[in-house]
Amino acid sequence: MSSALDADTRQALGETTDTARAMLRAAQKDLQKVAIAFLIGFLGMFYALRWYIWDFLQGVTESRMEAEVGESFEVIAQTPFDVILLQAKIGLIVGAIVALPVFLYFSRDALRERGYWPQAPIPRWKLMVIAVFAIDLFIAGAVYAYLVFFPVMFGFLAGFGFEAGLNPSYSIVMWTEFIVLLTLSFGLAAQMPLFITALSYAEIIKYETFRDKWRHAVVAIFVFGAVFSPPDPFTQIMWAVPLIVLYGLSLYLAKIVVTARRQSEQIDIAGAIRGHWNVIAGLYVGALGLTYGFYEYGGRSAFNDLLASVGSDRRILAAGEGLGIAPEAAIAIYGMLWGMVFVLLAIAYFVYAELEADEPSGQFGDPTALDLSTLDAAGIQAAPSEAFVELSEDEAMAMASQALEEDAPQKARAIVDRFDEAQAKRETDDEADQEDESGDLGNRAERAGDSFLEEFTDGERDTDDIGGYYTDIKFILDSLRSKSFRLMLTFLVGMVGTFMWFYLGGLGAVRENFLSRMPEQLVDETALTIITLHPVEAVLFIVKVSVLVGALAVLPMVGYYAWPALRELGFVRGHQNVVFLWTGSLTAGLLGGLALGYLYVAPTVISFLVADATAANMLITFRVNDFFWLIIFTTAGIGLLADIPILLILLNKSGVPYAALRKRWREVTMAILTFAAVLTPADIMTMFLVTIPLMAAYGVGVVILFFITVGGRRDLAPPSDIVS
Repeated sequence: MSSALDADTRQALGETTDTARAMLRAAQKDLQKVAIAFLIGFLGMFYALRWYIWDFLQGVTESRMEAEVGESFEVIAQTPFDVILLQAKIGLIVGAIVALPVFLYFSRDALRERGYWPQAPIPRWKLMVIAVFAIDLFIAGAVYAYLVFFPVMFGFLAGFGFEAGLNPSYSIVMWTEFIVLLTLSFGLAAQMPLFITALSYAEIIKYETFRDKWRHAVVAIFVFGAVFSPPDPFTQIMWAVPLIVLYGLSLYLAKIVVTARRQSEQIDIAGAIRGHWNVIAGLYVGALGLTYGFYEYGGRSAFNDLLASVGSDRRILAAGEGLGIAPEAAIAIYGMLWGMVFVLLAIAYFVYAELEADEPSGQFGDPTALDLSTLDAAGIQAAPSEAFVELSEDEAMAMASQALEEDAPQKARAIVDRFDEAQAKRETDDEADQEDESGDLGNRAERAGDSFLEEFTDGERDTDDIGGYYTDIKFILDSLRSKSFRLMLTFLVGMVGTFMWFYLGGLGAVRENFLSRMPEQLVDETALTIITLHPVEAVLFIVKVSVLVGALAVLPMVGYYAWPALRELGFVRGHQNVVFLWTGSLTAGLLGGLALGYLYVAPTVISFLVADATAANMLITFRVNDFFWLIIFTTAGIGLLADIPILLILLNKSGVPYAALRKRWREVTMAILTFAAVLTPADIMTMFLVTIPLMAAYGVGVVILFFITVGGRRDLAPPSDIVS
């Protein structure tokens, strides 16, 4: 095994192992304390789940559900060990998290020797401030999740499924893991201000990078939300909007910290207070007045009414209630506290404003903004090459002449030499670009005579030609680039249209329609129930089907726009209008097969399965994923099966000989297996249930083509179009 690893990898693994051993030796005498911390975390979480957390999570889940939806909601255990194993698993994770800081602390000497621990002691107050700030941010993210996001999300998802006739019977494992994952994601996302500020302060990533790349950050937030939150539009917005606001706040905090660091010697808190004492005093007095008005002129009542309107049970108490002091004294205390908050924010703003006013102009780290005329000869030699690329010859000669007039011949010579180097480099890069373009065009012209269909018939392709396949694919994709907007728009229309149809009642309509065409005695509510084990199971199913429909909708356009490139490479022949014939034929086959499956095959298959289970006196609870995929396989799947023989006939008519289609069944099998593995539910049985009928249809198509072409002796394409 070690021979399969290079020297650098073996060295890195060895260093990691040595470090782990050294940490264990350094913490050996304190491992009991580490074990105690682990047990505290493990047992605390284990029993907290049993005594409090399950009920708390169920209350959060049901808090915004409608009454009838809440009555149907239940959390189920699928195996006898689900609950205790889940408690143990979460307890182990929490125990490890609690024990890790203790272990790192006691092994700090070993880490310090290897450079993994700060050599200079860090003041404890700084560590405490960072730790408290991080914990507060995590708690703030979790509070938002539990008070706002989770109640609305679960109420929406359960209500959507209930309207479609689906029972929200969540698996305790899936339900809990889903909540824990989202809680961690919100807590970690809330660390954004600390994360961005720390990176900017240490200049690991400059503040200007975070500022200039805000569009990329917004896209990343939506991608992050697509992974960690339900894929429906409503919860995506609830996820993304707070994070985008938090990113803007993080940028502002980072700007304050970076500006203060770059000009720390100019910080003058006392001067800022003296210069703006009137505004600061006015804010303090204003805070007192606002607090008094809030309690005395109906502000508290209005806010409590707002809380009641959104379904919250929380209320703001009257001034002094619960504190044992008079209302007037309580209002004064509250006003002074808010006044101090306003004063601190105002002082921070005025200090930062004065620093920003003194900030030097120009972009930090921009080599093209460097003023070369102010440098000496050594500075010219050390300047980055980017500073000379944008210079014109006249500008360079003017700088050199000015240096000679200032009696600095070495500087003048340095300017001329650096300018010549930049010019030579720019000319070399231009020549290389031109050679790449001409070489690419030559390769395309050479490949145009090398038909992919010929390779399809004449045997295996050499490994040296794999790069040719890659280049061909790249050439085809480049031909589609100018039409990418239309393709993407068509895909989005198909996907979003399908999603919204399901979303607005289509899922329930499909369920009702299929159940209505089954024998009545099999559709009794106590005998057949469709459940969702995962909170987002129904929505994820809709997303998968919508993506599939969007891809099918865009395929004819891809074929039409890619036809000229395919023809140039020798993949196809004829005019691109042939795509319309292909689209019409395949669509007719798909619709015909779909009608056959919808009217006869699907009801028969589902009725047989239900009747078989009912005969065994079983309570039937189908998962939404399995039930609706079964419908798709027995309706649209029949259409796809009907399309395969039609596709083989069209390929033969386009120039692919019968012999090639018969010999290449292995490649077709691998392609179908890959398709089934990606687009069907994730179990091997379903993958083969999809693959076997598709391969059987391929075999039927080959047999039909055998008779049509008389054993391959009379292909449907003209002899000139058949690839030999």
